[in-house]
Amino acid sequence: MPIEIKMPALSPTMEEGTLAKWLVKEGDEVKSGDIMAEIETDKATMEFEAVDEGRIAKIMVAEGTDGVKVGAVIALLEGEDEESAPQPAATKEGAPAAAPADADHGKPADAAVAREEKPATPAPAPAPAPAAAHQDGERVKASPLARRIAADKGVDLSGVTGSGPNGRIVKADVEKAQPGAAAPAATAAAAPAEAPAVAAAPKPAQVPDIPHETTKLSNMRKTIARRLTESKQQVPHIYLTVDVQLDKLLKLRGELNAGLEARGVKLSVNDLLIKALAVSLIQVPKCNVMFTPDQLVSFHRADISVAVSTPEGLITPVITEADSASLSSISTRMKDLAARARDKKLKPEEFTGGTASLSNMGMFGIKQFEAVINPPQGMILAIGAGDKRPWVMPDGSLGVASIMSATGSFDHRAIDGADGAQLMQAFKTLVENPLSMLA
Repeated sequence: MPIEIKMPALSPTMEEGTLAKWLVKEGDEVKSGDIMAEIETDKATMEFEAVDEGRIAKIMVAEGTDGVKVGAVIALLEGEDEESAPQPAATKEGAPAAAPADADHGKPADAAVAREEKPATPAPAPAPAPAAAHQDGERVKASPLARRIAADKGVDLSGVTGSGPNGRIVKADVEKAQPGAAAPAATAAAAPAEAPAVAAAPKPAQVPDIPHETTKLSNMRKTIARRLTESKQQVPHIYLTVDVQLDKLLKLRGELNAGLEARGVKLSVNDLLIKALAVSLIQVPKCNVMFTPDQLVSFHRADISVAVSTPEGLITPVITEADSASLSSISTRMKDLAARARDKKLKPEEFTGGTASLSNMGMFGIKQFEAVINPPQGMILAIGAGDKRPWVMPDGSLGVASIMSATGSFDHRAIDGADGAQLMQAFKTLVENPLSMLA
């Protein structure tokens, strides 16, 4: 019997993917470990390896197909010990079609097919449950004929006004009613449960009659849109901003880069800010948390997700153990992760599981912004551009210093404002006295 090859879940958040390219064709022999296809997930394009040995009997999903659900059959593999006789035609989901009936029983194949299809055709049934009673629990008064006609027409009797004795619904009342009619009370009661579905599937915007072009949404862009919408709808954000003097950090960076030049390492300002955020989270553990419906998870190390812009959207590779890692290690790993993120070559474990995030738009000249939290994390730090500003010096004199604004977005379900303020204060202190985060 052919082995079903199913769409794999190549990342923790993957629900569907695009079968970007087949690297085998029908009739090819494959063995365990052979690369069979390239699959585009919500974050990256990944290779799919064969697990079993055999011959590709049939490819069920053509390359370039979008929206292939995880678990859907994408190909059939014929083992080496199987006969190469033609296999029964497969359904869209990969299940064999109904076999012809045994001629000895005198029942044609069509009858078997009809039996298979019969459950899929809903039989006429009595009026649906909501139609059997009013919202207050009182049974709807209707004649048997009226009930039968209502079931055939799909009319909700709870929304029909009866003209018979004592308000009894009769044939004429049902024939006047519109199919699907429902009582206002029942509609109002159903509205709260249906609201999320309506919000999740808004009507497409009307495109104005202006010269334009359209671009198909990638899986990555769809995932970004869904997760950011969920974050803003479900996570109560609180924003806290501090201005930070950068002069000492910039000086230390120059000195470190001079010493690391022989090793081919060049630290960026962002590398030092990753380190500062990680150490801050260890100093203020109440912010290094994750909120779940029934518990608060507190982490004992700081893994920082760093926002990286790619042609298809934002992705957040993770610098693990950033609180204890050296600056040279953070810098080397960050460059590698960013390069592979732009090529969509990250492994799932490289962009999932961070404890907090950092997003830096200073290179674009953005002075300040408020980032959206990346659930289930409890916070994200938004970094603005550093520029020369008037500044009160430690001795009280007015001078000019390199200043940047940093804004923390905190999940207020998990992190109180005072705890968020302590984190921002710790971050400011570390950046303005950078040697302390290296100790």
